[in-house]
Order: sequence, then structure tokens, then C-alpha cells
Amino acid sequence: MSSLPTDVYPLTDEQVAIVELCRDFAEREIRPRARAVDEADTETPWDLWFRAAEAGITAFMLPEEYGGGGCTDVFTQCLVQEELCYGDLGIGNLLCSGGFFADPILELGTPEQKQRWLTPLCGPRPPMTALATTEPDAGSDAAAIRTTATRDGDGYLLNGSKAWISNAGEADLYVVFAKTDPDARSRGVTAFLLEKDTAGLSFGQPMRKMGQRAIVCRELFLDDVFVAEDQRLGDEGKGFIGLMRTFDISRVVLGAAAVGIARAALDYAVEYATQRKTFGAPILQHQAVAFRLADMATRVETARLLVWRAARRLDAGEQATSLAAMAKLTASETAVFCTWAALQTLGGWGYSREHPVEQWLRDAKLEEIEEGTSDIMRLVIARGLA
Repeated sequence: MSSLPTDVYPLTDEQVAIVELCRDFAEREIRPRARAVDEADTETPWDLWFRAAEAGITAFMLPEEYGGGGCTDVFTQCLVQEELCYGDLGIGNLLCSGGFFADPILELGTPEQKQRWLTPLCGPRPPMTALATTEPDAGSDAAAIRTTATRDGDGYLLNGSKAWISNAGEADLYVVFAKTDPDARSRGVTAFLLEKDTAGLSFGQPMRKMGQRAIVCRELFLDDVFVAEDQRLGDEGKGFIGLMRTFDISRVVLGAAAVGIARAALDYAVEYATQRKTFGAPILQHQAVAFRLADMATRVETARLLVWRAARRLDAGEQATSLAAMAKLTASETAVFCTWAALQTLGGWGYSREHPVEQWLRDAKLEEIEEGTSDIMRLVIARGLA
């Protein structure tokens, strides 16, 4: 197994311990279940969710004051995400999804909201959560959402729909972004907290996906959903600010996830190339294969270091939107390249479900799409150069 370059960023004893915990969990719990979860297609692996919760994995990133593990820095989150996603990309992303829900609450929420909505996530059987931004006609352009929040007495009525919402229907708690001023673009976006059993909130059927099937996605529908004033996150029109901060963090963490699956593909391809013989010699000795493996190893190291640099910048409180986009772009394209290259190295066997690389290639493709497509990441980077 390839190792982390800790000579660049030395790890604390606490970070070493959590890396070892997650590496063991990925090997012992995640990897053996990955194929079955993929073939189940639209079923949430609740057994893994609760076992991860018992190990402290689902809440490691939440502040200690709410019962979490206290590893609130982005760098440690990247360490965890890489190890879990080395076992399986979809399952790893699922087990850490509570962090994406928590980020806007930590950024915009009152002390009372943080206590109410984050404390349950740190219990022995935590609820699942969801972040609802994407709509049928508004994906990467979050300022273009059409879901509305209209004043109604001491609260708001939410109307609209969301699409491709991870954990929708499975989750008990939701952060939903809507427009309190439909004509104000980003300045009209406001965030709200909802519970699953809220009247007027409903869900579509599970969506059949190419990969990362551990995470069930559905459409989410809001039909005169009433939310009280104390369920609004931050002031009206401030939701976009919290969302952009969430995107900066989530893009870097998802970059770490992509590094995890890329590293898994590299290790699998190297092991296969060492043992498999063609024309009387291990295929690792054939130039085309050797060069491909060298490219994989180089890209994994490059992507990881870029992810870590972006994480360190965020942890220092510095602006990192462009660097976060670079990290996600590089890591996601590395994941697709490495899973493709692993399949090529295995040849026909890689195309078979006897080996996991065909699933890894399907899983990796989502990393080039979610939280902003590769095209959007390039636009973000280019704007940062102006």
C-alpha cells in the first residue's frame, strides 16, 4: 500500500491515530462490502453507517462542544476522507456526509441552532443528513436556484424542487437553500433547516446512477412547506456566503476522496502488474505498462499535495476559492485517469466484475461533476487569475 508523504506535512499523534483507525475500518468493513453495496444500487448501507458511528467516524469533524470528535480542521478531514475512500469512494463519501450538512450551520448558525441541529449527529445512532442546493435547471450555478421562501407570519413558506440530492429521503435533517428575493441572484439566497417529517416536504424515487451507489439520490419537493423564523440560517440573503464557504471546504475534501480512489487503483494495478506475466515476464517490465503506472503515481502525489495545500490555506483562515477549485479539478481528473489506467493494465480482466476497477472507474466519474463540474472549476480558476 502506498504511504502518505508525511515528510511534507508531519502528522500529530491524534492525526496518526485517526488515519490508522480509518485505514483499518476501510480494510475490515468497507472494502469487503463495496461490491454488494454497488449491486444493491439504491439501498443505503445502514449497517456500515452505524458501525462507523460507533467508531466515531461519522462525527469526527464536529466540534467537541456538541459531542463530536473535535477534528474540525480541513486537513484532518482530508486525511480521513482519503483513507475511507481508498476502501470505497461512495461509502467513504457517505460516512462523512454529515460534515457537508454541518458546514453552513457552523458558518451561519446561532449558538442555539448549532446545539439543536448538530448535537444529534454525535450520538451513538446519528440521523443521516442532506444539503439541498441543486435544482433541475440550476446545478453549478447556485445563484440561479428558483426555489422560493416567502414570508408568512412568523416564518416562511418554501416552494420549489431540488434534484440529485444526496441522502434525500434517507436523511432526517436538511439544509435547504431558497430565494427570499427571487430577482437578487446570489444576494437573494437564504438557507433553512428542515426535518424530514415537515408537512409539504416529499421525495421522488431513488435515482439509478452510474456509480457511487452507496449514496441514494432523490428529487426533493417543497409544497408550501412552513419553516419558523428560528429555522432560518443567518440573515436573509446571506445563504450564498455560507454556501460558498461550504463549497470551498467540500471541494477540497472531495479532492481528498478522489485521491483515495486513485491511490487504490494505483496499488491494485501495481500488484497485478507485478504478479501477472505476459511474453514470459511480469507485465510491469513492459514499457507501456511501466510508463502508465509511473503516470498514475505521479498524478496521485501531485493531486494529494495540491489538496493538502488548499486544506492548509483554509485552516489558516485565508481565501482559497481558486486553490480549492484547482485541488478538486486535479484530484478528480486524476481519479478518472488512474481508474481508467488500472482497467487498462488489467486488460479484459479489468472489464470484468471479478475485479473492482470497473466499479472504481464508474465511481470516479462523479468526482468530475459534483460540487461543480471540471468546466466550472476551470472558470473559477481563470476568474481568480484576473
